[in-house]
Amino acid sequence: MDRGSAAGDPFRFEISYDDLFPHIVYLNDLRHDPEKAKDGSVVAGESGLVSKWRMKDRMKTSSVAIVLCLNIGVDPPDVIKISPCARVECWIDPFSMQAQKALDTIGKNLQAQYERWQPKARYKVQLDPTVEEVKKLCLTCRRNAKAERVLFHYNGHGVPKPTSNGEIWVFNKRPDWALAAPSSPVSSPTAAGREAAAASATSAAAGMRDRILLAACGPEEILPQPPDLPADLFTACLTTPIKIALRWFCGRSLLRDTLDPEMIEKIPGRQSERKTALGELNWIFTAVTDTIAWNTLPAPLFQRLFRQDLLVASLFRNFLLAERVMRASGCTPVSYPRLPPRTSTTS
Repeated sequence: MDRGSAAGDPFRFEISYDDLFPHIVYLNDLRHDPEKAKDGSVVAGESGLVSKWRMKDRMKTSSVAIVLCLNIGVDPPDVIKISPCARVECWIDPFSMQAQKALDTIGKNLQAQYERWQPKARYKVQLDPTVEEVKKLCLTCRRNAKAERVLFHYNGHGVPKPTSNGEIWVFNKRPDWALAAPSSPVSSPTAAGREAAAASATSAAAGMRDRILLAACGPEEILPQPPDLPADLFTACLTTPIKIALRWFCGRSLLRDTLDPEMIEKIPGRQSERKTALGELNWIFTAVTDTIAWNTLPAPLFQRLFRQDLLVASLFRNFLLAERVMRASGCTPVSYPRLPPRTSTTS
C-alpha cells in the first residue's frame, strides 16, 4: 500500500489487490476446472476420488414378506420359559385379547413398523401359515420384485428352533405339526444363528453376493426373556429403535426409580420430521450409528450396507443398536455379511 502525493493530496492511497486479499487460496487441481470436469472424465480417470465413492449400483427393496409363526397360547416344545417372562410382540400383549385378534393386530403393527422405513414397498403378511402358503408368498414376492431386493421377515416364537441345517419351521394343515422351510433374511427365533451359518455357507458356495441376513442370536443361544422387554426384542430394535433404546436406557439408568417408561409413548412428532422431538432423536441416532459404521467398516462394505439400499441401511443402523441391547442380555446378534467387531462401541 503506497501513499500517493502526485495530486498534492496527503490522504490519497493506492491499494493493491494483494493488500485487500492476501490469504486467498486458489484451487488449481484438474477436478476444480469446470470445463474439464463437465463429463467427469478427469475426476474418474485421473484423481479417482469421486468415482471411488459415487454409488453406481443402487438397489431398492420393493417387496417385503412377513411370516409370523406365533401359535399364541402354545409354547414350543424345545423352549423353557421363565416366570414371569417377556410376552409383548410388536408392542402388543397377545394375551390381552382373543388369540386370532392378537395375531392379526401383531401382523398389522409389524407391517406399519416396516412401512416407516420403506413406505413404497409391497407388503404381504402370512400369519401362522402352512408351508404351501409360504412357498407361494416367496414366489409372488420374487416375481413382483423382478431384479430388486426382497426382504423376508420371519418370527418363529411359536415353533421349534431352526434345525442344525438352518431350516426354519412353519405349519402344515394340522396346527399341531410343523414343517421345515427355506432360510430367511431377517429372523428372530431362538437359535436363529443356525440360519445365518447355513445362509453364509450357501451364499459362499453359490456366489450369492447380494444375500443379506440378520439373525437375533447365535446358533446355540436362547432369546432373552426379561418381562420388562419385548419378547421380539430383536425385531423391536430393528423396526422401533428409538422406543426400545429409550426403554432400555430407563431400565439401566441410576434414575430408573423416578423415570416413567410410559412417557416414551408421549414423545411428540414423527421420526420423518426433523423439526419434531421424535424426528430430532431419529436424526441423532442416524448420525451416531452412521459414524460408528463409517469408522469400523471397510469402505466397500459400508457402501454396500449403508448407502446402496435405504431399507437395508436403516436395518443395519438399527442392528448396531440390537447388538448393544441384546449383548447386555446374553445374546449375540448375527449378520451376513459379518460386521467387524466394535468392542469400544458395544461394550
